[in-house]
Amino acid sequence: MDRIFTVDEANRTLPLVRRIVEDLVRDHHLWEEKVREFELATVGSSPEHPDVIAELLQIEAQRLASDIEHYIAELNDLGVICKGMDNGLVDFRGQIDGRDVFYCWKLGEPSVQYWHEVDAGFVGRQRLHPLALTPSN
Repeated sequence: MDRIFTVDEANRTLPLVRRIVEDLVRDHHLWEEKVREFELATVGSSPEHPDVIAELLQIEAQRLASDIEHYIAELNDLGVICKGMDNGLVDFRGQIDGRDVFYCWKLGEPSVQYWHEVDAGFVGRQRLHPLALTPSN
């Protein structure tokens, strides 16, 4: 069963989520860079004459991909859904007026302040009502 967050619960997880997402975004950018370097290095390579640099870049890209998978698994274990590795976008399952929604947070934002319908995605983000941002007692 998927965890359902209140806004307050989502915000309480942010210190840990933020650290994981920072690592995820950093390593995703490094992975993209290593893949580009690998592709360039393989231009002059062949199965008979492999390029040593290309092999090293491939190993590094694979290591980074493994780390990225680990970060996503950590988020999933917390009940958080990764929606954007390049910009650090995550969703928390929540409810507003009895219907399922996603509370939406992006790296760099101070707290969870937005939500969107389950089928709307980032473009459907709306500001949370100020009362929803007040911690519950």
